[in-house]
Amino acid sequence: MELITGLIIGAIAGWIASLLMGASGGLLKNIILGLVGGVVGGFVFSFLGFATTGIIGTIIVEVVGACIVIAVGRILVK
Repeated sequence: MELITGLIIGAIAGWIASLLMGASGGLLKNIILGLVGGVVGGFVFSFLGFATTGIIGTIIVEVVGACIVIAVGRILVK
């Protein structure tokens, strides 16, 4: 059940990040973006000393991380 919940939260976070950053993509891209963003966001938030709990905190961390991933991807493509 945790896997399904993680995929749903990842998809939501990836979708929100795509909207914020003006990126396009499908459901699979949003899920991957949200999951990778969760790793990146978790690293950044823990490095800065912030602790997050709950679903809302998780979504915020994943969205911030996914936005970072999108921004870095745009820099590398140019």
